[in-house]
Amino acid sequence: MLQLPSFTLTDHLGAARAFPSGRPSLLAFVKEDCPTCDLSLPLVQVAHEVFGEAVDVLVIGQEAEGNAVLVERHALTAPMLDDSALQVSYAYDLDTVPTLIFAGPDGDERRRFIGFGAGDWKALFAELAGIAGVGTPAFNWDDYPESLPGCGSRSVEPGIAERLAAEAEGSPLRARRIDVGTGDDLHEFLFDQGLTDGLPVVPPTPERVMRMLEGTGRDAQDLVAVIPPNMAPATVEKVAINAVMAGCRPEYLPVVITAVEACVSEEFNAHGVWATTMGAAPAVVVNGPIRHHIGMNMRLGALGQGNRANASIGRALRLVMRNVGGAKPGGTERSTLGTPMKYTLSFAEWEERSPWEPMHVEKGFEPDDSVVTVFPATSGPQLMVDQTARTARALTGSLGLTMAAVGHPRTPTGHVLFVVCPEHADTIWRDRWSKKQVREYILEVTNMPLRDRLATPDAGGIEPSQFGSAGPTEEQLSKMYSKFQGPEFIHMVVAGSEAGKFSAVLGGWASAPVSRKIENIP
Repeated sequence: MLQLPSFTLTDHLGAARAFPSGRPSLLAFVKEDCPTCDLSLPLVQVAHEVFGEAVDVLVIGQEAEGNAVLVERHALTAPMLDDSALQVSYAYDLDTVPTLIFAGPDGDERRRFIGFGAGDWKALFAELAGIAGVGTPAFNWDDYPESLPGCGSRSVEPGIAERLAAEAEGSPLRARRIDVGTGDDLHEFLFDQGLTDGLPVVPPTPERVMRMLEGTGRDAQDLVAVIPPNMAPATVEKVAINAVMAGCRPEYLPVVITAVEACVSEEFNAHGVWATTMGAAPAVVVNGPIRHHIGMNMRLGALGQGNRANASIGRALRLVMRNVGGAKPGGTERSTLGTPMKYTLSFAEWEERSPWEPMHVEKGFEPDDSVVTVFPATSGPQLMVDQTARTARALTGSLGLTMAAVGHPRTPTGHVLFVVCPEHADTIWRDRWSKKQVREYILEVTNMPLRDRLATPDAGGIEPSQFGSAGPTEEQLSKMYSKFQGPEFIHMVVAGSEAGKFSAVLGGWASAPVSRKIENIP
């Protein structure tokens, strides 16, 4: 037979009641706002009065105030045990109240029924009468329904179920818990502990973290990454905690985990991105089906505010780097000016509106793969305005000349993220220009002879001393240098409203963008 969990609870008179007690026991789980519980409690009271000499009859209530109401409403003398913490209800895996369980002296389950059933009560009374050696109470069963469903147990209510799971033995949570004084303001406490980015965060309670972990198929203690600069281990649980704080929904968690993995890759160089005085921050671009599944914005205002997924995914990534890795302003984080991108920047590519293959397909992934790309952005989004060009050549020339000024107009740069708005994409595609043609023409229009890139008394640039004490030769001075080392340094995505001829460019840092496929999507 099934051995029931043991427990000790306090009854409504303040006495401790233990189960099992060495005597047969009838356990009745109830709550105050359940009509079926009200129907059943008079029968439970009769069982206590008639069979109480031989059987322990225990009413287990799920609400402290509601328990007192039930005692008064039904004039109960049967002990009403306080399970308002719901730990016993959780241990008994209840879905519905009332649940009636009859157990033997050692706590072995012998009978269980849920809700109200006249036949169940008749059989129970007959069994109890046999044990107590008394007659079966007489009832007019015609006054009772044949059956009646119960109500949901409080232990399975949203938020409560996750808390109980987190508190139960075997909980997947291992992070250190911090007790906050009852008189303390929780949000001010989190500010005082340095756990925020300057804006309020959502308190990461155990139930919220448990709910967040439902967003991934990975074990809570799986190691996601070792986070610089402190080289601290970030488990799935720790990433989930910061995702809660950032305001994420559980379905965003696989995106956040993948972004963290991409950031700690050697190519991305997260330590350098956070420590550079230039002020870099990871811009997150999402491709594939998950964009629609989690409701990311790729249209009007895609790079701005107003979308929970866009805002919280980028913020969660930064909070992981801050709270786990230790990248905090004034410490390892040494940005001269900083940038709003230090709070968040994540968006999705509008693949369906693009005339070209999406960025993740260009990088070798399948169209149906969900992919995160992290880009080490140092500047922007810099608006690029051309409302008059009507050909691909003219428009690409305008956009290329704007890119020529990224960082410094005379100095070649590394990677850039080129966000093409739909109207500009339409103009370029009318001439059937491919991404390859766009990139090659940007290289062409940003070409400049070395002599025009050298520093002068009037403006900085490339130092002539880089070419030796005598400076560059005439041949070197005439050599053409583009703003970009090659077409592969220009990363193109389509996003934004269909109204408005405004594209954008984000300047990059010394490291490279990194793309990772999103795994473990439930």
